[in-house]
Amino acid sequence: MKRIGYLGPRGTFSHEAMKKYTGQVPYISRDYPTIPDIFAAMQDGQLDEAIVPIENSIEGAVNVTMDMMTRENGLWIRAEVVIPVREHLLVKKGSDISKIRTVLSHPQPLGQCRRFLAENLPDAAIKTTHSTAAAAGEVAAGTGDMAAIGSRAAAEAYDLEILREDIQDHDSNFTRFIVLGGSDAVRTGNDKTSLIFSTEDKPGSLYRILEIFNLWDINMTRIESRPARSGLGRYIFFVDVLGHREDDDLRDALTMVKRKASFLKILGSYPVSAS
Repeated sequence: MKRIGYLGPRGTFSHEAMKKYTGQVPYISRDYPTIPDIFAAMQDGQLDEAIVPIENSIEGAVNVTMDMMTRENGLWIRAEVVIPVREHLLVKKGSDISKIRTVLSHPQPLGQCRRFLAENLPDAAIKTTHSTAAAAGEVAAGTGDMAAIGSRAAAEAYDLEILREDIQDHDSNFTRFIVLGGSDAVRTGNDKTSLIFSTEDKPGSLYRILEIFNLWDINMTRIESRPARSGLGRYIFFVDVLGHREDDDLRDALTMVKRKASFLKILGSYPVSAS
């Protein structure tokens, strides 16, 4: 039976994404407190697959995942899962919003609910946790003056009351997760490929690489940059393009990118999420 790791504990959005990915297929799930722990478990052979967040439509990239994908070898993206994010204010049963002194959650949900917090809990202390479910667990074990921002699943898992529903600043809030494995996916005809590259520190070097995708009529759906950690002004670029790395046009384009980039790493090809 396949062993799948996720950012736990039970009740996180990662947990929801894992359940959506697996569907009715039997599996063994293992939760981990941090994203680096998940990568370490994959490298140690404790897991067959793992699911980690990569970007949010409001807050942007999950930098720790991007950094781990840069450093770790032997792991491929083999699927993506997109889930809608609905954030709620969770409290112990019987608590009142006027009593809340501390709000806990993962940094991403806290950022996604800035407006609600500023308008309704401007004096509350903010405490970050590894996950929304961990925040719910602390609230369940604590006093009535704490609240967590998390999902309905987290409220149910820790027997908390939803004091306010849908407190996210934007309704069009989605988080994209990637599934990691020892290989990427076979071609389906509706695929996406993720890659990382860096360029020489010369004028126009980034443009010349991106122009390759334009010349081969390949649609680029995402580009993000992260510091290369080798000096100021040096960056690594994360790019998603439509197509499978075994498609003729994309294979030719990637061959050209490899010639012009100072570093290139293909992260994997996988089916485009239906969400």
